[in-house]
Amino acid sequence: MPLRRPLQRDILRDVMLSAAECDTWLTLEELGRLTSYPPASISAQLRHLRKTRHGGYRLKKRCRLVPKPTAGVDAIVAHGPLWEYRLDRRRSASRVALRPVARRGEMLPMAASV
Repeated sequence: MPLRRPLQRDILRDVMLSAAECDTWLTLEELGRLTSYPPASISAQLRHLRKTRHGGYRLKKRCRLVPKPTAGVDAIVAHGPLWEYRLDRRRSASRVALRPVARRGEMLPMAASV
């Protein structure tokens, strides 16, 4: 039986979890250089990894501080913020709380105050 070729999502998951073990945050461009996938595709796959059916991983995002260029133009203003990402292991089941959802036109009962 031939082996299944790994999906892009699986490769990104493995790269991101390996980076997390080293306490490393990666930008979409850095992930693109590591995997040869385009940044837009990487971004979509990272969103999929947050979904329960794809592992329910916790995706963290933060703005990377970049030094100001010597020309005196603030890099954030000139090029926009540089975001970096980190993927953590699956969320624990106890942390995921389901809230009741009302159907159109229905009212949910108010929670009793203690």
